[in-house]
Amino acid sequence: MLNERQRLTKRIVDAAKPGANRYTIWDAVVPGFGLRITSTGTKTFTLRYRARGRRAQKRYLSIGRYGVLTVEEARDHARKVLGAVASGEDPAREIANHRETSALSEVADDFMSAHVKLKRKDKTIASYEHVLNRHIKPVLGAFPMHELARAEVYRLHASLAATPYMANYVVTVLSSLYSWAGRRGLVTDDYNPARRIEKFREQPRERFLNAEEFSRLGAALREAETVGIPYDVDETKATAKHAPKPENRRIVVAPDATAAIRLLMLTGCRLREVLNLRWQEVDLQRGLLLLADSKTGRKTVVLSPQASLLLARLPRTGESVFPGADGTKPRSDIKRPWTLVTRRAGLVGLRIHDLRHSYASVAASAPALACRLSGGCSVTRSPLRRLDTPTSQMNRCAERQTPSQHPSRAQWAMQMLPWSLKTGWLDT
Repeated sequence: MLNERQRLTKRIVDAAKPGANRYTIWDAVVPGFGLRITSTGTKTFTLRYRARGRRAQKRYLSIGRYGVLTVEEARDHARKVLGAVASGEDPAREIANHRETSALSEVADDFMSAHVKLKRKDKTIASYEHVLNRHIKPVLGAFPMHELARAEVYRLHASLAATPYMANYVVTVLSSLYSWAGRRGLVTDDYNPARRIEKFREQPRERFLNAEEFSRLGAALREAETVGIPYDVDETKATAKHAPKPENRRIVVAPDATAAIRLLMLTGCRLREVLNLRWQEVDLQRGLLLLADSKTGRKTVVLSPQASLLLARLPRTGESVFPGADGTKPRSDIKRPWTLVTRRAGLVGLRIHDLRHSYASVAASAPALACRLSGGCSVTRSPLRRLDTPTSQMNRCAERQTPSQHPSRAQWAMQMLPWSLKTGWLDT
């Protein structure tokens, strides 16, 4: 099939099947234009030519994949390339020279600006930047893109064995970089040294709070926003003499920060869903959060009476429910308040995302209530590794229902979190 020549049409291209080895169907219209079919079924238009006469070395130029380009589009492009060759140009050599001079660090910068920052959410952008700048570019950045060997990637992955999640994520980001570079023609489509790297086994990081731990967290929240959380001073330092008296060494946390933490506890929302919340997305009359954008797209969250009351008490000073320091943008994070509160509660190491797991575990432990809240849909008992299933089902049902079909929020307060009322961790 290698020397077969016929006029390439959509029907012929669609009918071409993969063989045991890669082969090419050459076009009978444009000399050197053809369709390359790999053993995996990938179909790519290619062009073979000689840059400077019959005695010159044959060049092969990949034009693009079938599906992205039609047969006629690829044929027209091949004609233009042959015209450039007739004028003395050598497109394949120019691409090869660019590959040889393109260091991984340079391509990584283009990858971020031309792809990640345009098509990914802020959290993903920050994660990719951290991995590239902290782990990939310092070690592999000087390598030309087409010369990076899998052995180098394996060594980098192995060097991060103490943090298996990060080690695996480094490989994922690097693989994404090479896939993008392949689509841009900076490396060949099948060249990706991050493939077939065996990843480390990751331990699940879920943690679920019990009633006693919620009680301690609630007490720490109340202390933080009222009298403040005490802190220690290193008396051995020269600056210790300027520190406040021991009875005055307390850090008072802003009420909006503690309110954000409480809302996370009451809704099971993700951190960015809460911090980026806008007042136009809050419907207190129906007890709903109508999130325009979340990790999973548009989303409706049913509010409990406590969550509605918490939001009703917050001052409306701008568009954002939890504004940042300048008042125009949402608050960027609550890392410092969270660290102070969890340390005071004796919950060092507790992650903000664990509040989401804990909220979902309550819903999973009360299937009858979850079904009732969801308007009668079936709630299955799945393994606790993804406990947000009942919450997700309730939110999907809330999106389908009219306000009159929403369950009584008083019933939610009485049945969903009975222990919260006993321990008082929701007091504001």
